[in-house]
Amino acid sequence: MPPPSLLEAMQQVGKLLQGGDFHGARDRLQSIVEEHPDYAEALRLLGGIRQAQGDIEGAEALLRKAMAADPGWAPTWASLGELLLNSGRQDEAVPLLQRVAQRLPHAALLLARHYNDQQRPTDALTIVAPLCGSTQAPAELIAQHVAALAALGRQDEAVGFYRRRAEALPDDPAAAHALAMALAAASKHTEAERAADNALARGHRTAAVYFTHASSLIALGKLESAEAALRDCLRQEPRHIDAHDHLARLVWMRTGDSAQTTAVLDQALQKFQGDEALLATKAAILQGAGDAHGAYLCLATSAAHPQATPSLLVRAGLAALEFDPATALTLAERALQRSPSASAPRNLLAAALLGTGDAQNALRHCEALLANTPDDQYLIALQTTAWRLLGDERYDAFCDYPDLVRPQTLQAPPQWPDLPHFLADVKRSLERLHNPHGHPLLFQSLRHGTETTGDLTRHPDLIIQALFEAFDAPIRAYLAHIGSGSDPLRRRNRGAYRYNGGWSVRLRSAGFHTSHVHPRGWISSAFYVDLPDDMARASTPDGCLAFGQPSIVTTPPLHTQHVVRPEAGKLVLFPSYFWHGTVPFHSEQTRLTVAFDVVPEETP
Repeated sequence: MPPPSLLEAMQQVGKLLQGGDFHGARDRLQSIVEEHPDYAEALRLLGGIRQAQGDIEGAEALLRKAMAADPGWAPTWASLGELLLNSGRQDEAVPLLQRVAQRLPHAALLLARHYNDQQRPTDALTIVAPLCGSTQAPAELIAQHVAALAALGRQDEAVGFYRRRAEALPDDPAAAHALAMALAAASKHTEAERAADNALARGHRTAAVYFTHASSLIALGKLESAEAALRDCLRQEPRHIDAHDHLARLVWMRTGDSAQTTAVLDQALQKFQGDEALLATKAAILQGAGDAHGAYLCLATSAAHPQATPSLLVRAGLAALEFDPATALTLAERALQRSPSASAPRNLLAAALLGTGDAQNALRHCEALLANTPDDQYLIALQTTAWRLLGDERYDAFCDYPDLVRPQTLQAPPQWPDLPHFLADVKRSLERLHNPHGHPLLFQSLRHGTETTGDLTRHPDLIIQALFEAFDAPIRAYLAHIGSGSDPLRRRNRGAYRYNGGWSVRLRSAGFHTSHVHPRGWISSAFYVDLPDDMARASTPDGCLAFGQPSIVTTPPLHTQHVVRPEAGKLVLFPSYFWHGTVPFHSEQTRLTVAFDVVPEETP
């Protein structure tokens, strides 16, 4: 048991940290460590402050010293695991976190978040499911539990589990919040809003509840209320990255102005100067708004620091990739040098090498990455791009556009007399869901248009439900057409599928989609609901669906190889790894479409 004087000193440190006085806390901890060089908790906290101030090597040294001083102190294992994880050293971090995950919820949270981010929901579920059986599980851990089940297509299972808990604990606001998260993941947003309201009404006014509430409000189109909820969240937790991200999206939709979009984030950065996560979030927002140069400049000073973390270097590199692949390449190499086993720097490196004309080396890195994540559609797109640049015959097999891009005319459901009547009703339902302000979403490929915010595949509107039911026959016909095989498309074909998100896009004059892929898809789509007059009969490619032009800079440049002309009622299905975009068009009328991804249905 530490002496009373040491406990009192640590209590003072706690007060300094709570008040945001990191310099005072650091000086006090330094004194404590000098007097008690083997006191693990003081070493751990001092390491955390060093890490926050950018001294990653010094922080790691202190944490390893703390672990040596008291090998049984689980928080040190978690702190070191978090530092290594943030540095991209997953191979070292994961075993540390696994050792203490069932004893320390924070370690379990870090590990589950890592697994979910790496598209390993089964592993995440193994970590969090036992802990979420307790009614004391923190909201952040429940969020990872729900996310893992949702990624496996088991949203209804999550709803059932947390509904039973809420019914058993009707006066527990935390149980209401957990149910709200599960309902939101299942796109039952009306119920989710009520559950979050219940938690708030019972005084459970945490940042996490406000964020959950805002997420459902956004999906329901209640954007002003959602914005207010996000601001409440950020007043309580100014460094809540996801809340900053969501608020920026809403402000951008309302204003289309970058300064207003990042205003709250800039306030947080004034208070937490140099905070890497906040800076990276601002850079992502600027790039999402189309300002890649501004995004890079936001991070350039921090990235120039010799101790810049791999994640910061990668974020800066992603911005540079749009206009200067050579700079992106340098940043990727620096990040990979510091974190040789991390996938994000190698991913950036492969793209940058394509931009600088070294397709052979790019292909080598793609193949190494695909060995671990063979279904990542973006990596497959980079791989096929390298083949195309090298003249490799495998490109023609993987990107056989005439065979794998399949347009089909939809059959109207039996409740409608014909397809035009059905499309007219679909149009009315979709128009109600589009943002009236007319600004596009951040981080999307579309320009000069709007996109819906909720998952249409789970929308309660009966006409939208009928639309997705009508897609079933063309999807099954496509699966039968492609058959089975060893390539990335066919080897996943087991004859069954599930939707992995659906949305609608409304483009106005000069609108288009920049070329992109769907990294977590398998089969993607474009369905034409309503088009400007004469677009289907035009002699120009305006408004057409174009395949083959990468979104990244390549040397030499690569251009479109296949075009599909839109036609109302036509559904186009294609592999998610195909680069695809929309050619700009000019018309007084809008172009209304629906898109979705499907993935293979998981076998029980």
